[in-house]
Amino acid sequence: QAQLVESGGGLVQAGGSLRLSCAASERTFSRYTMGWFRQAPGKEREFIGAITWTGYTTNYANSVKGRFTISRDNAKITAYLQMNSLKPKDTAVYYCAAGNSGPSRQPLNYAYWGQGTQVTASS
Repeated sequence: QAQLVESGGGLVQAGGSLRLSCAASERTFSRYTMGWFRQAPGKEREFIGAITWTGYTTNYANSVKGRFTISRDNAKITAYLQMNSLKPKDTAVYYCAAGNSGPSRQPLNYAYWGQGTQVTASS
């Protein structure tokens, strides 16, 4: 069964950086848009950003624009989320997702999801 596996989460001080990885189990994912979402306790799942399969087009939420960068390596069928200048409000479980539409902000447009990885930015 096709799978996405996130890694790279952890605890970091405010102002620090983390890089999350999302490894796909099948090469077909190299043709999918990859998205990143997060969910904090008691809150709805929030779109962070997405990147098309070519890597040429990205889409970011205003809350992370200029701090977070999404990239991908199709040869490794892996997507990345580089997070800089982390803030306590960035604390959440982070999910990667794959879909065959454009870099959509809507979770319903993503058919495959990872299990999530915890990111905690302490003040």
